[in-house]
Amino acid sequence: MKPSYNTQMSEFLLLGLSEEPELQPFLYGLFLYMYLVTVLGNVLIILATISDSHLHTPMYFFFSNLSFADICFVSSTLPKMLVNIQTHSKVITYAGCITQMCFFVFFAGLDIFLLTVMAYDRFVAICHPLHYTVIMSPRLCGLLVLASWIMSALNSLLQSLIVLWLSFCTDLEIPHFFCELNQVTHLACSDTFLNDMVMYFSSALLGGAPLTGILYSYSKIVSSIRAISSAQGKYKAFSTYASHLSVVSLFYGTLLGVYLSSAATHNSYSSAAASVMYTVVTPMLNPFIYSLRNKDIKGVLGRFLGRKTTKGSIFLGLKKCP
Repeated sequence: MKPSYNTQMSEFLLLGLSEEPELQPFLYGLFLYMYLVTVLGNVLIILATISDSHLHTPMYFFFSNLSFADICFVSSTLPKMLVNIQTHSKVITYAGCITQMCFFVFFAGLDIFLLTVMAYDRFVAICHPLHYTVIMSPRLCGLLVLASWIMSALNSLLQSLIVLWLSFCTDLEIPHFFCELNQVTHLACSDTFLNDMVMYFSSALLGGAPLTGILYSYSKIVSSIRAISSAQGKYKAFSTYASHLSVVSLFYGTLLGVYLSSAATHNSYSSAAASVMYTVVTPMLNPFIYSLRNKDIKGVLGRFLGRKTTKGSIFLGLKKCP
């Protein structure tokens, strides 16, 4: 079997969230703001975990990796969308579309694996607290993150390579604001049976298995917390994983909601609008959820930002001195 290439096809058209001209400035401002907030919030979390030795623990190591993945996740889609709105263009090249799809699938998978690893970390911390430092050794933490990167990369590479085997005809309009794998695949005029099978299998394997692991971890955590006799002990145990539970619920809830609703309504524009929740909103809210629910993060961020403000004030004061 040889790959089929369509030499006449060189670009796709991203129809975006709306074709109404009067809405474009609003969408540009809204998504530019959300992108900047996402990048700034996640960068602050990464800097906080690196700068404070008290946060050099497995939980914050995984969270800093999640923050980095979220920055890359939104950067794989939003910049191109913003450029298209600004230039009043809907065009994305064939190579650009495949590249965007590859990075999107990669960082979406990495998010899923990191959330699963973080659930396991909280499970060990609450269900086996006396053995936590032994089980969650630096070596194991590094291997878990490395395995997450490798599995995500292999899945992304496989999904992208089989798209390259497809031939595309004249209908190259994608009713989305980025090159979503399923949308691109079904624009092909060649047989997509293999692509669909690989897509469904990888979704079940890389989506269902991590979700099962997360649900199992949290069921054990809830059982352990219920067994604690004191109310103060229950509150302390709950506070150690409440932030992560919020992030997992938001990500998986919106992701499943998007695909279930799109399967029921078959409305591409509704699906594209709903996809904003897990592609843009969730990465933006993650730093706020962790910082608002986590005293350690709030304390470090307060000291970090306070130190920067103090240095700036001292510098300005020196500049005023004669």
